[in-house]
Formats: sequence, C-alpha cells, structure tokens
Amino acid sequence: MTGWSYADVWEAIAGAVPNRPALVQGPRMVSWGDFDAHADALARRLLQAGLVRESKVAAFLYNSPEYLETYYAAFKAGFVPVNTNYRYGAHELTYLFDNADAEAVVFHAGFAPVVDAIRAGLPQVKLWIAVAQPGHAVPPWAEDYEHIASQPGPRALPTWGRSGDDMLFLYTGGTTGMPKGVMWRQDDLFNVLGAGGDLLAGLAPLSSPAEAGERALAVERGEAPARGIMLAAAPLMHGTAQFTALGVLTGGGGVAALPSHRFNAVELWSEVERIGASSIAIVGQAFAQPMLEALEANPGRWDLSGLRRIGSSGTVWNHENKQALLKHLPKDCVLYDSLGSSEAVGIGASASNAEDAAQTAKFMVGLNAAVFSEDGRRVEPGSGERGLIATSGFLPMGYYKDPEKSARTFRVFEGRRWSVPGDFATVEADGAMKLLGRGSQVINTGGEKVFPEEVEEALKRHPAVRDAVVVGVPDARFGERICAVVDADPSLEPPTLEELSRHVRGELADYKAPRELVLAPVARAPNGKVDYKASRALALDALKLPA
Repeated sequence: MTGWSYADVWEAIAGAVPNRPALVQGPRMVSWGDFDAHADALARRLLQAGLVRESKVAAFLYNSPEYLETYYAAFKAGFVPVNTNYRYGAHELTYLFDNADAEAVVFHAGFAPVVDAIRAGLPQVKLWIAVAQPGHAVPPWAEDYEHIASQPGPRALPTWGRSGDDMLFLYTGGTTGMPKGVMWRQDDLFNVLGAGGDLLAGLAPLSSPAEAGERALAVERGEAPARGIMLAAAPLMHGTAQFTALGVLTGGGGVAALPSHRFNAVELWSEVERIGASSIAIVGQAFAQPMLEALEANPGRWDLSGLRRIGSSGTVWNHENKQALLKHLPKDCVLYDSLGSSEAVGIGASASNAEDAAQTAKFMVGLNAAVFSEDGRRVEPGSGERGLIATSGFLPMGYYKDPEKSARTFRVFEGRRWSVPGDFATVEADGAMKLLGRGSQVINTGGEKVFPEEVEEALKRHPAVRDAVVVGVPDARFGERICAVVDADPSLEPPTLEELSRHVRGELADYKAPRELVLAPVARAPNGKVDYKASRALALDALKLPA
C-alpha cells in the first residue's frame, strides 16, 4: 500500500482496543480511546480557528501525553506538526515559528512568559493553546488545552481528506546556525520506519490500516506478542524519541514519558519497573552513562525482567558502556544502535546482546545506504578510502523554504536521489562502516584533518574521563590545535593533559592527540548531542583565546 496516513492507522487501533494504554506519564494513563477522542477534539478546534490543509501546528512542549495528542490531531486534519526545542530563547523561537509559518502553537504554561514576549511579532499564529502545569496556570490570552481536549464531538474529517503527501516537519540543528525544517511526507516516513513491521521481532509490515486494528485484537486474544510500552527518556522534540514513538504507536503499543522534565537515571529505572516498560529510547552516551552508574550504585534494586530493547540514534554510544550495561539487563535484552539523522533514516545499525557483549558491535551498511567520495564515486569496501555516508529510498522532500541547503544535502549519485547529511566513514571489507564524524566539525591542524568524534571516543576510554568533547582552537603555526574539554570522574584524580595525550597516542596518530585541556562539564543539547558551538566558546574562554 502507498499513501499511508498515521491517523488512519491509529484510528483503526483505537477502534479495536480502546481500553489499552496508549500514553503514560507518572500516575496518568491515557487509553487508546481517550487518545483518539482528545486528538479529534483538538483537531476540531484547530479547524474552527481557520486552519486549512498543510497549516503548521507547533508543539512547544516537554515530553507528555499532550505532545503526541497534538501530533495525532494534526495528522487527523491534514495539518503539519512542527517540533520545537524547549531550550530555545525568544529570538530562536520567533525564527522557528516564523520560518515554519506556524498558525497554531500548543505550549506548556510554564513557557508562557517567553511566548507572551514574542506573540505580538507572530501575527500569523491564529491560536495559542496552553497545557496547565503545577504552579503554572493557563494565561488569559491562551486557550486551555484540557478544556478543548475534553469536548465531545464527531470524528475530525477535513473536507480535503487525508493523503500520504501530508507532512511532518522535523526542525533540526541550531548549534551551528538557525534550525532548518526537514520535510517528511507521512507516506515516506511511515515506510522508512518499517510500515508497522519490526525486523527484530520478525513482524512483517502492514498491508492496510485495518490490519493494524486486527493485529491489536490478536494481541488482546493472546494470539500475538504485545508491542508493550516504550519509555521515551530522550525528548520527543528530537527525531530519535519522536520517530521511535511513531513506530511503537503504529504497532499498537504505548509511549511513556518520565514524570520529571529533567532526565534522571534513578527515576528512569524506577519507571521501567513500575510500568513494565519493554523498551527505552535514548540518545547515546549522555543517557547511557548515568543509566549505567545508577545500576552499578544500586545492584539488584530494580526488576527489569520485562525490558527487551534499549534503542539509540544520532550520536556515539560506546562499546564499553554497552558491555557494562548488558551485565545488568535480561539476557534477551538487545541494545539497538541506529545510525541516522533527521534527514537520513536507516543508514546503518548494530545490535548487541549478552551473548555477543565481548565483541565489538559494528555498524553494518543499510540496504539503501552507501559511502561515496565527494565527487560522487562509490567507495569500495576494504579500500580504506574516506567518503560521505548516504542513504536512498524513502527520503524527505528537502528543507522547508531552503532550496540551497536542500540541494547540498539531497544529491543525485548513480542516477538516484540520496540524502547526504555530511558524516564521513570508511567501509571495511565485510561491509561494516568505521564512522569518522561530521565533516562540519573537522579540525584542520597543520593540513591534517581530525574528526573530533574519533578522538572523543579514545578519550572516553581513559578511566578518569566520564565525558569528553574535542574542538579546534586557534593556533598561529598550525591554524588550529586540538583542545579536549573533559568531564572528569570526581572520584578519581583529575587527568592531566600529558596523561590524556599519551593515552590518545596509544590508540591514534600523534597529530590527533590533544594539545590543550579544559576540565569542565560537556555542553550537550537535551537530546544528548554535543553542542560544539557552546563547547568551543567555553574552551576559548577558559584558555583566554580570541574567537
């Protein structure tokens, strides 16, 4: 089938299993029936406000049931949901809402002061809807989300119908420039995320929306395994947790959010036990390291017997952490590490479990992925040649209102359209990729190109290093020199520059060893990715160097 719409699939599931949990946060549980009814009510209100097909609806929300209800409402009415980074300030928010042409904004009431400061400059926004929070009431200039969502009424069916061409915008970036909106057709996104299938579970893709309801009923009858509840530890405003949530819901499962708005590993493991979560969505080391530390500090505290998968994407998740985590998890729990980005899903993946914990998990090239030289020539496996990672197949339409950036990222090689997000790699003889990192962060020191991620991973293998980021700082002789910003283990003696440089030289070429050291926490975005812009500014300030 082509022309998939998420609303059609989710409505079939809600009709089949209305009492099954769909959304969970702390003591709150939203059933599939209520999930569907709340989304219908919100969609009706947006239609009453004058939104039309392809109108943009921004979700300026922490992880919560309202986040996914807002997306479901947009899908029902043929609107375009737009994610919003809740760390943005007034200038960035104004840019995003204006660039996205947002006509409605759903926001947590705690954000009311910054929204109030910018709303006069956003006359295209027809409707501001606030989700009340403890200590934060709905402001008088906004409508109350709970009141809207509780209104009974008919199914929200827009006169223009639904289509696989209806879109979702995923805004990405912002650490090296203003964010850009990746335009995903629902049909392309649905298919690239597995079309309701699950390769690890041996479940085939859906053939129709009705089949999603039939599968949900089969689970109720005990004729098929349940998809279970996925705990979104990473923010839904970023692609990793958001796309994972879409896939879980399409499989008839449920999505849980942590009760707190700040990640806490002890709270996470307590929630996994309380709700019997079957999977967790994280983003690499920033989440995995405190998760490991909590388990090691509290051996046997939590019953994790229902956990079957921890999935990560978007940044490095090192092998040593995976090995250590697997010692605390059920034998059949899989650590699934996906290589991809907002613009390129399914480039490669690795899977680790207790049986292969001693082996180094490799990223195997995906079915529609390849590595190309910068002039568009396919890199041969085993050649050692460095190239750009690319993927084809189901791809985004491009970046919203930015044809130049679209042309740079979405390129034609071998007569096919490819997404080339800018990551470099070599391909080993067995088809595995050795990741080098994002080309935009490459440090040029004396003519030698150094990929920060490679050095960062070497640094993290030092016992006194909890986290690390590598940036280039000005050098009169070599143009740039390597600076390591290191978050040291407080229980150990702080490492010295000489010690860390010697450690890196034991694994990598001499020119890749750091020449400067700053001991400080690593700046990361809420999704766990390194904020290189902030990290470089911190290093320059600490070393008293000019920008």
